[in-house]
Amino acid sequence: MENFRNLAIALRAELPQAGLARWASVFLSLSVLTYLVSIAVTQAFLALAGLLYAAHLLRNHPPRIAFPRIKLPLLLFCLFTVISVFWATNQAAGWFAVRKLVLFLIILLAINLITSRRHLVWLWKGLAIEAAIVGLIAAGQFVRQYRMVSAEHPHHIYPYLITTRITGLMGDWMNFGGQQMLVFIMLAAFLLLALRVRPMWWAVAGVVALSIALNLTRGVWLGCFCAAVYLLWLWKPKWVLALPVLAVLIYLFAPRVVHERLWLALHPTDDPALAIRFEMWQVGLNMVRTHPWVGVGPNNIPQVYDLYLPKGRAPLAGYHYHLHDNFIQFAAERGLPCLFAWMWLMAALLWQMWKVRGRCKTGRWMIEGAIAGWLAFVVEGFFEFNFGTSPVLMVFLFVVATPFVVEQIETFAGKDLPDF
Repeated sequence: MENFRNLAIALRAELPQAGLARWASVFLSLSVLTYLVSIAVTQAFLALAGLLYAAHLLRNHPPRIAFPRIKLPLLLFCLFTVISVFWATNQAAGWFAVRKLVLFLIILLAINLITSRRHLVWLWKGLAIEAAIVGLIAAGQFVRQYRMVSAEHPHHIYPYLITTRITGLMGDWMNFGGQQMLVFIMLAAFLLLALRVRPMWWAVAGVVALSIALNLTRGVWLGCFCAAVYLLWLWKPKWVLALPVLAVLIYLFAPRVVHERLWLALHPTDDPALAIRFEMWQVGLNMVRTHPWVGVGPNNIPQVYDLYLPKGRAPLAGYHYHLHDNFIQFAAERGLPCLFAWMWLMAALLWQMWKVRGRCKTGRWMIEGAIAGWLAFVVEGFFEFNFGTSPVLMVFLFVVATPFVVEQIETFAGKDLPDF
């Protein structure tokens, strides 16, 4: 009993002192630590954290709220999103996209409710361990699916396996891959740039990396590769030259399905996944030409998709609920002003993180990991609407909030703190 009491005292010391803020911080932590487990649970915890923090602010006059200098582009992005709903064919579907804007609370809550370095590091280590556990579950899914497909379709393994990719606990392989990518990049930054790293974390990283490889999502692979180039350049620039050799070794020892996945990427006319993307992007551009200011409406792509195909042409079989590209998606469904606001928002996030990088003396691995995560997210976003899927977006928002949390902790705790 005494040990539990001491642990509770230690944990309480890492949280905000005010009662409501402390409980808001607890629920925010629970939300973060369930990102990879359940979208419903994590959003319930986020809502509780938001309500408690709002109550805390009402009890403190004047309230002190920290937020990065991205307010104007964020406001414009939200405004143009709302405006585009009124011109949508299906306004009810459009309002669902508006509700997702609440997720930006993650940045606000993280910066104001994570007040100690240990708390922040514990959250990221907890996410890394969770990603490894989910990765093991996903690896088991891959083995089971591979055996099933091999038994039922021994001569057509790839086309059947690629439609039943591993999903972890998310139920969707794109969501699973995007989440694992972001957590792996932060973990890689920890391994390469932190001052002290226990060997167990290399094993954790290996499991997460394996799950990303078996996820067979090429946009995620490309995002990880670009982030790896950035992190290796910071760590030991000469190791960047070893990346092609490492890629060849991974290719040689990878399963045959990985070989075929990469081969088709170099032969897009033979790849149905790339062929349908080319069609989607052309449809999206046709939507932009017709509705440049407000788009066709958030979440309205599937309702009007066929109208923007060439006359007499049927759509390719596949998933048409979004356009598999952040840039084309925002322009097509919300208009060019919203696209420019989003691009400004993303650029402002990067610029503010870069400025924090120059100001802070501690938490280097988390700041650099967040910048690398931003890079990977943007690169993957050329091939996937990852900003529009809540499970991936929540992890991304926590990633980009991390440098500002580090700066807040350093500012209020003192400049003489050792790195963490």
